Amino acid sequence: MGVRLFVAVWPPDAVVEAIAGLPRPGPAEVANVRWEPAERWHVTLRFLGVANEADVGPLATALLDAPLRPTGAVVGPGVEALGRHVLGLPVAGLDGLATDAAAATARVAAPDEGRPFRGHLTLARIRDGRARRLARLMADARVDASFPVTGVSLMRSDSGPDGPHYEEVAMRPLPVA
Repeated sequence: MGVRLFVAVWPPDAVVEAIAGLPRPGPAEVANVRWEPAERWHVTLRFLGVANEADVGPLATALLDAPLRPTGAVVGPGVEALGRHVLGLPVAGLDGLATDAAAATARVAAPDEGRPFRGHLTLARIRDGRARRLARLMADARVDASFPVTGVSLMRSDSGPDGPHYEEVAMRPLPVA
């Protein structure tokens, strides 16, 4: 059996606190929403999918040894529906780093699915497909935050009854841009 892996950037505490302060509609206004807890807020640079356990070490080494460009991230300003089932916050400034992460892991991981990178933090998952409605309800919720990216992490994801559990496998520090 394989392990689910992804490469991610984690926002610092001050940005997490700003996002946590966003007003949320109550259950009477929107049902079937699972809000992602703050400890899971990240930006996926590359989803690696299910890999063999034997590939975890080489993927970590590839990420640790790769030339990754220093950069900064800009979060917000407003929430967006990312398809029918996901509410998120856009995150700009990470396109080059996502390209670097994909190149670093290309020889070990399965090829990308061909989808363009779209930086975002997932705030909620909506089971009944009404993410656009939730985004309209939160139209006044704004975050204006930026941060220097200080590291890129290779993460393991294990499914659980309350959503995924993440474990950092390796972290590549980056100089501040």
